[in-house]
Amino acid sequence: MRNIFFALSFLIVISSCNNVNSAKQLVETVNKTDSTTIKKIFDTALTNGQSYQWLEVLSNDIGGRLSGSAEAQQAVEWGEKLMTDLNFDKVWLQPVMVPHWARGEKEVAYFTSNNEKFDVAICALGGSVPTSKDGVLGEVIEVQGLEEAEQLGEKLRGKIVFFNRPFDDTLIHTFRAYGGCVDQRGGGARVVGKFGALGAIVRSMTHSIDDFPHTGAMGYGDIPENEKIPTAAISTKAANLLSEKLKENPSLKFYFKQSCETLPDAPSFNVIGEITGSEFPEKYITVGGHLDSWDLGDGAHDDGAGIVQSMEVLRLLKLNNIQPKHTIRAVLFMNEENGLRGGRKYAEEAKNNNENHIAALESDSGGFTPRGFTFDANSENYDLFMSWKPLFAPYGLHDIEKGGSGADIGPLKSETISLFGYRPDSQRYFDYHHAATDTFDKVNKRELELGAASMTSLVYLLDTYLN
Repeated sequence: MRNIFFALSFLIVISSCNNVNSAKQLVETVNKTDSTTIKKIFDTALTNGQSYQWLEVLSNDIGGRLSGSAEAQQAVEWGEKLMTDLNFDKVWLQPVMVPHWARGEKEVAYFTSNNEKFDVAICALGGSVPTSKDGVLGEVIEVQGLEEAEQLGEKLRGKIVFFNRPFDDTLIHTFRAYGGCVDQRGGGARVVGKFGALGAIVRSMTHSIDDFPHTGAMGYGDIPENEKIPTAAISTKAANLLSEKLKENPSLKFYFKQSCETLPDAPSFNVIGEITGSEFPEKYITVGGHLDSWDLGDGAHDDGAGIVQSMEVLRLLKLNNIQPKHTIRAVLFMNEENGLRGGRKYAEEAKNNNENHIAALESDSGGFTPRGFTFDANSENYDLFMSWKPLFAPYGLHDIEKGGSGADIGPLKSETISLFGYRPDSQRYFDYHHAATDTFDKVNKRELELGAASMTSLVYLLDTYLN
């Protein structure tokens, strides 16, 4: 009996070993197949990429694409034609009404102290009301944030409030530094307007110390019209100078003039192209960025890079004869910068049409060197996504972690969809973000193409392993 027991035990052990070895061999085979495919994707992007050439046209021939503008419409037509020429299975325009704010004439600003005049660089914040035709002149109160402004209350009446909280330079992740300051841009005018302030000036959202002001969206909420005051961004170099002179002369006078206006909402479109899935055509993986940009530069990094990379994902799949199981969509979202109307419209239509989105990837962090992806997904898929780290490691994609995804795909969020954000190196992003310096010459061709290959590789894995 004992001999029979040992014999059976031996057979079970051998069988278990064989199963383990078989499983190991299967995993190695799968990983080798994926590695080979990903290598082909990167090779194709780096030797036969088109994203850089597309970006040159979008940036240099069309330029800044503020929602509601003629340039935004030109970009819609460009995107539709390009995806049609690429022979995607389906290309269409999704109508969406967008805000239409126009900057008007170039802003003027200066301050005087001890009979000396200092010209300073400013730009109106998106959504601001204009000054009067004569501009605004007043003494300045400097604050470090919304809470300090609230505490000053009635002391702000008749003054220009200067929000001067800088980026925290100790934060390695620059988007966290941005997040620690951007509330003063978004809500500064709303907070101080109710106390009778004449206007608000906000330090630009950047690490750089230069003379390029950075615009961006601001809002008044539901405050009365008479509390809406003009607000502008001031360059960091000018902000430092103003702060220094205020210490010498707290009674100095600041003047600024801007002629921006808010026009009626305008018709526009999301531009959508797709490759139909071979097995699950009614299940969708979306990849996208936003087609609109601010008007000071040409929006090359924010978010021309994400636009061309998203279209390149579909092109690289086709060029490498990768027939996806699921339908893969490239979406060029309209109006991320000052309204998020395109992202919301896309999610609304997806719900109305009972579309089953299983994953979405957004590129809206610039065209710099790839570093990885963040994802927002249920715990069931966590181990799967993390298991892909060895496949991404040879390409410098080491940062794979749970976190945010992207503003435009955010409205798709549900218990079942997996949302991803492409994350390139962020150290230079806020040098250009929303400024006149965000131009095509600041984009490196190889970095942009590496990003497109990184995104394509993730979409390939999502399509292969998600149901």
